[in-house]
Amino acid sequence: MGPELISIAGIIIWIIIGTSYLKWHPFIVLLLAALGLAFLLGIPATEVPGVISEGFGNMFAAIGLLILFGSWIGVSLEATNGTTAIARGILKGLSRLPMQYVLGFLGYLVSIPVFCDAAFVILAPIAKKLSSGNKKYKNALVVALSTGLFSSHVLVPPTPGPLAAAANLQLENISLLLLFGGLLAFLLMLSGATFAYFMAGKSVNNLPVDNPAPEQEYDTERSLPSFKIAILPLFLPILLMALKSVYPLLMRDNKNIASEIIDFLGSPTIALLLGAIAGFWMCYKHNIKLNKVIEKGISQAAPILLITAMGGALGKIIGYASLTDNLSLDMFQNSWGLALPFLLSALLKSAQGSSTVAIITVSSLMYPLLGVLGLDSEMGKVWVILAVGAGAVTVSHANDSYFWIVSQMGDLPVKQAYKTHTLATLVQGITGLIIILAGHSLWKVFYS
Repeated sequence: MGPELISIAGIIIWIIIGTSYLKWHPFIVLLLAALGLAFLLGIPATEVPGVISEGFGNMFAAIGLLILFGSWIGVSLEATNGTTAIARGILKGLSRLPMQYVLGFLGYLVSIPVFCDAAFVILAPIAKKLSSGNKKYKNALVVALSTGLFSSHVLVPPTPGPLAAAANLQLENISLLLLFGGLLAFLLMLSGATFAYFMAGKSVNNLPVDNPAPEQEYDTERSLPSFKIAILPLFLPILLMALKSVYPLLMRDNKNIASEIIDFLGSPTIALLLGAIAGFWMCYKHNIKLNKVIEKGISQAAPILLITAMGGALGKIIGYASLTDNLSLDMFQNSWGLALPFLLSALLKSAQGSSTVAIITVSSLMYPLLGVLGLDSEMGKVWVILAVGAGAVTVSHANDSYFWIVSQMGDLPVKQAYKTHTLATLVQGITGLIIILAGHSLWKVFYS
């Protein structure tokens, strides 16, 4: 191992110590990591401020508006009780399915615009109510909800982790990440729901549910929006970005006014802005002051933006290291190359707790290695982001703030949370790795 790799390993250890044991804010930990690594790599002191500022600014420019608009969508849904309306619609429409899968899908969908910890606080009372007082069934529903939320959190834009990874790897086609990240997250949600289904036991899963729709999880002074209206801020940007990706495949002559309009509306920034505007319209219809919604969205997005942007600064510093010199990656050739980002992300996630920090750090490390691993195409970068995201699920335990939210809000004793929520995230991570390795192998067969 060369001195540069030793330096990076030391910085990773510092990130673990700083965030887990010292419990410093991730922004400060990443800032000190960037400064320390710049010193260890021998970057001239006069150049360090400019390099850090450039990395910080580039990341902020790449994902800043996306995270802000996504935050506004989430806050609008919370303020108008749109999240509860979506929950009621899903519970009603999928009531014939085992409730673990229904809550898993609910978490999967809601976590796209709403951060998973906040979404769990909002939705946890639903899981408790549906359990009909049966503790074993309640625990299963809590785990189904927590894993469903977690799957989208690490894989589907506009959540910060996937966006930061896309920026670090210089991925241009965010719609491609939305499609494949959404598909993998859906499969991980199913694995978590299946774990929860068998966790409850057959007899418990057959409990009757007299009224599956939550009635008292919202402010009774305001009527709930309809499901179609509530889903609009979430569905609209996804539809527009998907249309932008699919349109060129359907139309041979795509150089026309329609294609230009679709390209404009389907760009992630504009699509999410339109989703945020739809959320503002919902607030207006419910007589909610837009200034408060806008300010709350900014306050929620600001800490995430600072952390991810500082992660971009660290990534810029890592770019000065010659990671590929005298580095043997023979065991990670072909599809096994995707095991490397998964293992690094899982190690960092398990050690320091934050999925977002793990995704930012590992995606920065992987960028110089893309060419060596044969993953420097747009689709190759997407596969790497999927591997990093799946690793960032593995595992959620006591050093993860989400673990404590699930434990406390879900009424899970710590020992029980380890046996259920933590084990379920391990199942999700292993499932994700298997799917990614198999999927990439098939992809190479058909597109090589």
